[in-house]
Amino acid sequence: METFLEERERAKSNAKIYLIGALIGVVLIGTAIWLVTGPSMQEQMANILEGSYHEGSPEFEQLTKDIIISTGDNTVESPNAFGTISMFIQGKIRNKGNRVINGLEVNAAVVNQFNDVLKEKRVLVVPTQQARLMPGETIPITLSVDGFSKKDDRANIRWKVTAIRTEN
Repeated sequence: METFLEERERAKSNAKIYLIGALIGVVLIGTAIWLVTGPSMQEQMANILEGSYHEGSPEFEQLTKDIIISTGDNTVESPNAFGTISMFIQGKIRNKGNRVINGLEVNAAVVNQFNDVLKEKRVLVVPTQQARLMPGETIPITLSVDGFSKKDDRANIRWKVTAIRTEN
């Protein structure tokens, strides 16, 4: 009779361990959900570019005159496992003006020989790749654009400043 009672006590202590394990699991799952549902990339970019100038404003037109973007010679086209082609584009961005740029978003578009856009990608360069772009400074930019077919006429790359913010 005594051994029968001891086995019941062991079963109760195992239930406590299972309960603690389940609570830890619920906390971990809740934390993962909270991290995943944080601010999206677009919301983060919008927060970073808050107070920046966009196309159409006179300040934007004045500031973008001082930004020179050039495509490097090392643009690579590479087929991938899905049967499409990815392009790895390298370029340089130069601030020839006299203002410190602390927010810069550019758009890179791959165009055909008729200047029709095939694919484009918008990238936040400053402060993502570098905290600031000082006057007279040049920084490299590298990005990939995916999803081209073999038949696409990838004739050229066009760069465009889409948002700019300065410190002074």
